[in-house]
Amino acid sequence: MTGRREDDTSSVSAGAPIDFDLLDVIYDRFVTDERFDRLDEQPEFAPDRLVCVYDQRFYPEIVHVARLEVVWFESGDFSLHYHEKHEAGEFDHRWDCHPSSHNARDHIHPGPEAPTPGEDTSHPADWRDVLSMVLSEIDDRQRAFWED
Repeated sequence: MTGRREDDTSSVSAGAPIDFDLLDVIYDRFVTDERFDRLDEQPEFAPDRLVCVYDQRFYPEIVHVARLEVVWFESGDFSLHYHEKHEAGEFDHRWDCHPSSHNARDHIHPGPEAPTPGEDTSHPADWRDVLSMVLSEIDDRQRAFWED
């Protein structure tokens, strides 16, 4: 990702460095995706992530902002955090694959509060399939706002 420091060790988790090359590939795929209003590479609050801010047209007025934070490690581990800020609170859901003392390597922290421990699950092996699964689940959530 542009602007990263090659000597940055703050982005190391569970012994594996951030896979910035893969985050670059994901950025290139998402930059033309109409779901997103903007993509923030390594924002100050999360320098190890790609933050994808959803276009507001997918949400009713009660949702002020929605975003997907993507972090991937060179080990193949990942954490994908979906966040909505509402008038009356927040909604969080995470898909994780990493060593954990609270769950199996593959797990989710389901919405609305993304509790820890989460729920053990299995994720696809290929990163493209993981992203497709996550985006599909978010699409389902968005559609549910508009159903009667």
